[in-house]
Amino acid sequence: MSSEFGTTLKTSVFGESHGPAIGVVLQGLPAGEAVDLDALNAFLARRRPGQGPMTTRRNETDEPEFLAGLKDGRTTGFPLSAIIRNKDQHSNDYDNLRTNPRPSHADYTAFVKYGASRDMRGGGHFSGRLTAPLCIAGGICLQMLERRGIFIGAHLKSVADVEDDAFPLEPTKELFAEVQGRNPAVLNEAAGEKMKNAIEAARLDADSVGAVIECAVIGLPAGLGSPMFDGIENQLAKALFGIPAVKGLEFGSGFAGTKLRGSENNDPFTVSDGVIKTTTNNSGGCNGGIANGMPVVFRAAFKPTASIGKPQQTVNLETMEETELIVKGRHDPCVAVRAVPVVEAVTALVLTDLLLTEGKF
Repeated sequence: MSSEFGTTLKTSVFGESHGPAIGVVLQGLPAGEAVDLDALNAFLARRRPGQGPMTTRRNETDEPEFLAGLKDGRTTGFPLSAIIRNKDQHSNDYDNLRTNPRPSHADYTAFVKYGASRDMRGGGHFSGRLTAPLCIAGGICLQMLERRGIFIGAHLKSVADVEDDAFPLEPTKELFAEVQGRNPAVLNEAAGEKMKNAIEAARLDADSVGAVIECAVIGLPAGLGSPMFDGIENQLAKALFGIPAVKGLEFGSGFAGTKLRGSENNDPFTVSDGVIKTTTNNSGGCNGGIANGMPVVFRAAFKPTASIGKPQQTVNLETMEETELIVKGRHDPCVAVRAVPVVEAVTALVLTDLLLTEGKF
């Protein structure tokens, strides 16, 4: 099982949703980097469950406990290890899933690969709960990047059929901060209200909805990345697809760009205050896997939450007969609401690793 990514900065997550704790080990952090724990806790709170009808009713404080690698508020240069203790598990809600896998969940594939030894309570190691330790590591990297003039922000681009505005050509750190202070995280607050209504309608119908998260990175130096298989898009894609429920990824104009001609999709070069830029950003800030100096912009598609309260068809793994399943437990009607900071965190981890690997940190 691979629960690690990174070249110079290696991120490894461990634990299960209903185990005693979940955690992260971060190897390769430079020594002496300051960590603002108040800011880190505020970042973790954006992902924390139990914050209203748009999220699961599971109530976890998500307080990080640092076991190693942090002393007097600064990184030591040795592997950083942190855990979050699970406190609000309802494991009995998952008893029937041992033999009756949830449609579109990892229950069946985990059974095939790991057999009876698997722990799938609350989704086990496949659960979105594992994104909490990712946010510890990514939250630290966000602080490190910001001190170097690199900022990352994300928002809900769409929920169900409700669309938010897109990021402007060159978003600012002030815009990121403004969006991060909203719930849900949107540019257009009117769209946010419609998203709330769509999520609530699905919840009341014992169902779920999908969403798209748009993320932008500003301040990234041109020239970062490599062609072919070590490009910025490649490395971001590998890590972002590790976030549960991510099913699609596009950079810049993405799939919509396929409907344009080259004359429409190409980004004309210009000079602004002595800096080479482009007048549009259909490339999403990357050409040939290398940063071109414009904001790196991508969108990640999140499928509707697989665990829903409606009756669904499944099979009994012991009798090999079709049966009906009603999923119990507490689940997000739209996982992407709490995944916005997760996308920011994973992006920060990937870019910090790239900068360290190329000696540009």
